[in-house]
Amino acid sequence: MLTLTQLKSKSATRLKGLHPAVRVAAQTLTEHCCQRGIPILITQGLRTVAEQNALYAQGRTVKGAIVTNARGGYSYHNYGLAVDFALLLQDGRTVSWDTGSDGNGDEIADWQEVVREAKALGFEWGGDWTSFRDYPHLQIAFGLSLAQLRGGAEPSAASVEALYQKINKEGEKQDMKTEHTAVVQVNGVKIADGMLNKGITYVPVRSLAEALGAQVRYIAATRTVEVTSSQLRGNGDE
Repeated sequence: MLTLTQLKSKSATRLKGLHPAVRVAAQTLTEHCCQRGIPILITQGLRTVAEQNALYAQGRTVKGAIVTNARGGYSYHNYGLAVDFALLLQDGRTVSWDTGSDGNGDEIADWQEVVREAKALGFEWGGDWTSFRDYPHLQIAFGLSLAQLRGGAEPSAASVEALYQKINKEGEKQDMKTEHTAVVQVNGVKIADGMLNKGITYVPVRSLAEALGAQVRYIAATRTVEVTSSQLRGNGDE
């Protein structure tokens, strides 16, 4: 699985041009989903009016399936206030829009877990729309209509500050939930209880090493943990 830094790097170019607070919300969403064991990729961010019109033409005047009902200027993407996401599979390259998959095995669809985290951070979800359900779509409108945005309106300082406070509050909640135990198994046999913290699993080195047939020795003088495995030793006879 990719690290959080790698995950954020893969989405970085698509966050350019977003409203700064929306960009922070999207980055925080990536972090929170990673902590849940659900890697996501931001697939769309700011979209120009010309790009929006090209998407609108798809399935209408050009070949392809209809992917949007919004012409240029009629999408929150055009104002840097929306992102689209997809699930990132274990190979770190393939994306999925399977809304029913449960990659982290907690008996809740990963897609719904992402949506839940997004809503907590202030995003609206396109899957809640009635006329055209846009399941990958997330937006933060700051109380502004598209007509107001087309007229040149911008998010107020108060609404932006309120979003930052919501993000910080959710971050504090997440920090309280990051540390919890996880069962660590080797070949299907439990060897220890590990500790999950921000997407990293910590496990007692002796339990893991001995389960893999290695020996562990602690050298107090140098404060070194030495793991010795016959599989890792060089063989001078070959």
